[in-house]
Amino acid sequence: MKTRLIAPLLVVLSLNAGAADAPNAAAARPLATIASLDVPRYMGTWYEIAKFPNRFQRKCTGFTKATYSTLADGTLQVVNRCRTDKGETDEAIGAARQMGGPTSPKLKVRFAPAFLSFLPMVWGDYWVIDLDPAYQLAAVSEEKREYLWILSRTPKVDRASYDALVARLAAQGLDVSKLEVTKQE
Repeated sequence: MKTRLIAPLLVVLSLNAGAADAPNAAAARPLATIASLDVPRYMGTWYEIAKFPNRFQRKCTGFTKATYSTLADGTLQVVNRCRTDKGETDEAIGAARQMGGPTSPKLKVRFAPAFLSFLPMVWGDYWVIDLDPAYQLAAVSEEKREYLWILSRTPKVDRASYDALVARLAAQGLDVSKLEVTKQE
């Protein structure tokens, strides 16, 4: 009797385990980036629309934006700003460098002091994984899918565009249930 019950139970459990792994199939594939990035066109201000929570933005309560610019020496500067719970503006100034060719969507960013830039661990991956043709709405992540930012040229994004982007990110294996919408107004 016990043997007759155990066999069907094992079949049901294995089917459930397979179903639970189905959404993770996309996460098992390497994270795809956009085909190419026009870096000068990407420069400027981007508002954070949503993100995966992370340790380095713990004190940010909203009004988060990043401004990218090219300095006279050709290096890329990143200035991140957000509002804290005390109503103050927190600012982090960093540098970015493109990995690969001139249209590579993979960059490395660092916010550590310049004198530490020789250390590989101060550089983080910044991969543009989704970008609309008008360069108005973007998604940035990295190989392990631990971080994700949805960025826009404007503080608000229409719901249909946001939902379509989130669906594309889910198809890439990102756990979009972790997204936190950023207060911008």
